[in-house]
Amino acid sequence: MARKKEKKEIKTDGWMSTFSDLMNLLLCFFVLLFSMSSIDAEKFAEVIASFASSYNVIEGGSTGLEEGMLIASGASQLTQLAEYYSSMGLNKDGEKSEDIKDAADVIAEEEYRQSEQIGEVVQRLLDEAGMSSSVEVQVTQHYVCLNMKGALLFETGSAELTAEAEKVLTVVGNILILYDDNLIEIEGHTDNVPIYDDLYYSNDVLSDYRALRVFEFLINTAHLNPSNVKHSGRGEYDPIAPNDTAEGRAQNRRVEIKIYNDYSSYN
Repeated sequence: MARKKEKKEIKTDGWMSTFSDLMNLLLCFFVLLFSMSSIDAEKFAEVIASFASSYNVIEGGSTGLEEGMLIASGASQLTQLAEYYSSMGLNKDGEKSEDIKDAADVIAEEEYRQSEQIGEVVQRLLDEAGMSSSVEVQVTQHYVCLNMKGALLFETGSAELTAEAEKVLTVVGNILILYDDNLIEIEGHTDNVPIYDDLYYSNDVLSDYRALRVFEFLINTAHLNPSNVKHSGRGEYDPIAPNDTAEGRAQNRRVEIKIYNDYSSYN
């Protein structure tokens, strides 16, 4: 008599579908929690109502899938998260809440305080080196600017550093190394008088070369970290004085070195 073949029991992975659905729901839930971290009570109530009506998480709600502003519509309503996210921190009139304004003011004050501290150190070291008349220090919220006149650094129409320029930049380099971890930006500026030269054929090119020469000198002498130093030529497009007088044009021919504070270095 032939033996009956034993039927093998086939195992399935059906639990994985249920588990995957559960993870998706949890993800949506925590995204919603994050998105409404600063929304008002009205929106919070809408979300709670959606949960209650769709999944009976809270007693007393409807079970209709078509109800509820965020949850009941399924995955398709996740597109509405952008609206919720963009309205975070806004009051009913669409304006920033006082808490957000206060936080922004605190950050701005801290930025300016740090810039002032950098400016005080820079000015003191320039005074001690006898270079305060050669370098003008300006403090802003985001950075401290060292302004050096072009006539001090270069001959007219040239991008080669003068002997006096090297003395000044040596002192400046010893100061900049104190802030080597911060973003440092070197900008070349000119007046609006046209230039005719085979090499420096425009003010844009001349300002580029001048910024590059200062960059190279500081990297080679002060050994600054090149990855934290930027250089660019601004040409005649960012004047600080009118170009219709000789004095104004002299002010516009300059090199600026900006030391950004910790907050602005990485934004």
